[in-house]
Amino acid sequence: MRLTLLLAMASKVKLPHDYRYGTNRPGTVAAKKRNPPGKKRSKVFVEPISSEEWSVFHGDTVEVLFGKDTGKQGKVSQVIQPRNWVVVEGLNTHYRYVGKTNEYKGTYVASEAPLLLNQVSLVDPTDRKPTEVEWRYTEEGERVRVSLSTGRIIPKPVEQRSDGIIPEQWTDGPKDTSVEDALDRTYIPSLKTFQEEIMEKMGIVDNRRQKKSFWY
Repeated sequence: MRLTLLLAMASKVKLPHDYRYGTNRPGTVAAKKRNPPGKKRSKVFVEPISSEEWSVFHGDTVEVLFGKDTGKQGKVSQVIQPRNWVVVEGLNTHYRYVGKTNEYKGTYVASEAPLLLNQVSLVDPTDRKPTEVEWRYTEEGERVRVSLSTGRIIPKPVEQRSDGIIPEQWTDGPKDTSVEDALDRTYIPSLKTFQEEIMEKMGIVDNRRQKKSFWY
């Protein structure tokens, strides 16, 4: 485990209760432009789906059920659970100008728009067809997704962080700080000044007495 992971856990972004989620990760510059301090945006009402019932994750293969890309399959690249959104790579795209100024018309790029969870269906890896899933438990007590069409288990994709690193598959290198070294207490606080600590380590004894001063 890297030291950056520990720092990321300690510095989680605290969001207000009326924060409006979008495709930009909270805490980024783009998200702050969408949610500036003091600005109240209109509420968005979504169908409540608990975390226990959520069945689509980052890395899953889904098929679009509605819209211009009906019947096409793609991989989920982003999940925004507070809005019931999933973003599929290369599907439901729209074009927009980026970096537009008065002197420059900008760059015309394509970006994927989010889809609602009920607009996509999970694809069964055995027959490559869309299917409904149900959460069940194995004999060992593991909670898994089961396809209702074939009865096969659909394993969850390996979770990766925003920087593309998979914590379970990460191996520390020679320049990585281990968890033991990061948690090792190497500094003992004291009431001595920096000069007094140096004098104590070097064995210097100062017998001088400071001149009394009076403050009125």
